[in-house]
Amino acid sequence: MHHLVDPALLPGLDVMPALELSDESLPAIRQGMEQMTAMAPEPKVSGVHWRSDSVPVADGRQVSVRIYTPAGDATPRPAILHIHGGGYVMGSVATNHVSNMQMAAEIGGVVVSVDYRLAPETPAPGSVEDCYAALCWLHQQAISLGVDATRIAVRGESAGGGLAAALCLLARDRGGPAIAHQNLIYPMLDDRTCITRLPDHLGAFVWTPQANVFGWRSLLGQNPGAADVSPYAAPARASDLSGLPPAFIAVGALDLFLVEDMDYARRLIEVGVPTELHVYPGAYHGFDVLPDAPASVRLKQDAASALRAALEV
Repeated sequence: MHHLVDPALLPGLDVMPALELSDESLPAIRQGMEQMTAMAPEPKVSGVHWRSDSVPVADGRQVSVRIYTPAGDATPRPAILHIHGGGYVMGSVATNHVSNMQMAAEIGGVVVSVDYRLAPETPAPGSVEDCYAALCWLHQQAISLGVDATRIAVRGESAGGGLAAALCLLARDRGGPAIAHQNLIYPMLDDRTCITRLPDHLGAFVWTPQANVFGWRSLLGQNPGAADVSPYAAPARASDLSGLPPAFIAVGALDLFLVEDMDYARRLIEVGVPTELHVYPGAYHGFDVLPDAPASVRLKQDAASALRAALEV
């Protein structure tokens, strides 16, 4: 299968071997992911200040967020609610710390990253409710954060992309805060991929069918592919995608999520939602772990361009 991979992306497979997820291996994999995150050097001169805060959730809990604000007084700024990836079972608010600093600087907007609860300890809808609470808080605190409440986008990678898409559905259906744009990076949208026969090269690397079943079973609290799955857990289950924010969707051509992401883009387009879809040849799930590879640079540029256009910056 390696011959299908973009040669510039091959070194990433040494950094990210295929995950063998189980209840037994999950704690060690989580710990390894956090250690790898901690090793990433923080930019010495980023021009971005960051701080932690907490957001009240409906049941009386608090969810942690990190807030990234560019230097200067150019307010009100646009804002991006960021939701990290990790298959719904891994990752933290620290996962995208460096890239969130870079995104805040590049877009000139405030980035709020939410530390939602993970499965299997917290099954759906816990994670999306945490994200909804963060969205409401961002909207309510817009003035104090120096944010233009009419220019709030959501962005996420992998499971974070799935949560971003689910959040857009939830906000639409609850009449919640307006979202100007959804920036979905190889989003994890459809549990039915677990029971769908796909070509062997889709999901051969990094995030495999085995890992996908584990992630979805952990989130749903049941085997994936059943008839009664909520669209707020698996956004592709939504019967109506009309009235959602304009979307940017990016995915690698070797990603297990290729088919579900392309199908979601098609359905958005069919109901009149402005949608931009990018498929990167020879790219596997999480390929932008190599930030300087040409495909990763293109992904970053394409996603940032969509954010700038949507947020009018």
